[in-house]
Amino acid sequence: MSRILVVEDDPDIARGLRSNLEIEGHEAHVVSDGARALEEARRLLPDLVILDLMLPGLDGLRVLSELRRIDPATPVLILTAKGSESDKVRGLRLGADDYVTKPFALMELLARVEALLRRGAHPRPAPVRLGEIAIDAGARTVTRGGEPVSLRPMEFELLLALARRRGAAASRLELLREVWGYATAAETRTVDTHVFELRRKLEADPAHPRHLLTVWRVGYRLAE
Repeated sequence: MSRILVVEDDPDIARGLRSNLEIEGHEAHVVSDGARALEEARRLLPDLVILDLMLPGLDGLRVLSELRRIDPATPVLILTAKGSESDKVRGLRLGADDYVTKPFALMELLARVEALLRRGAHPRPAPVRLGEIAIDAGARTVTRGGEPVSLRPMEFELLLALARRRGAAASRLELLREVWGYATAAETRTVDTHVFELRRKLEADPAHPRHLLTVWRVGYRLAE
C-alpha cells in the first residue's frame, strides 16, 4: 500500500481523489493548505504527493520548493487549473515529476500516479549509527541507546545535514542555506543554538561532546 498525500483545497475534488485512490489500494491523506502539506509531508513520508498550485496561504510552488529541499526523491504530481506553458515549465524546474491540468480525466490521472509510484520506488536508506546514536532518515527518527529522542523538525534537519557529510566539516553559512534556506549568515546564532540543543539531547556529556564537534573558525562536523 502506497501513502499518497493529496494537497487540494477544493473539497469535492479532494474527496473524489481520496475515494478513487483508496479504491486503487492506496492510503490517501488529504490537506487543504500549504503549511499543513509541509507538516504532513514530514510526518507521513509519503510515496507520492499530488499538489494543487492555487492554495490558500502558502501557494503550491512555494510548497513544491520546500518539499524538494526536505526530500528531493519523493515524486510530486502537480494538479492545477493553471495550464499555461510558463506555469508548467516553472513547476517542472522546481522539481515536479508530472503535471496534470484541471479538468482532468480520472483514469489518466490514476495511470500517471501508478507510473510515478513505479518510478519513485526506492529502498529507504539504512540508519546512520554514531556510537549509541542512530539516525533513521527514512522514518525521521533518532534514538540514543535504543531510546527515542524527541527532536524539533529543524533540529532533525540540521542533524541530517551533518550526517550526509560523513564526518566532513560544514560551515555555519552552508548549514543556514541547506537547512533554513537563508542566503546570508545575517549575524544569526541559529546554527549554534540548535547545535547546543542537539548536544543536550544526544551527548552523554554536552560540555565535552564526542559526536557533534566544533571545527574552529569553520562550523561543525558529526564524528563517529
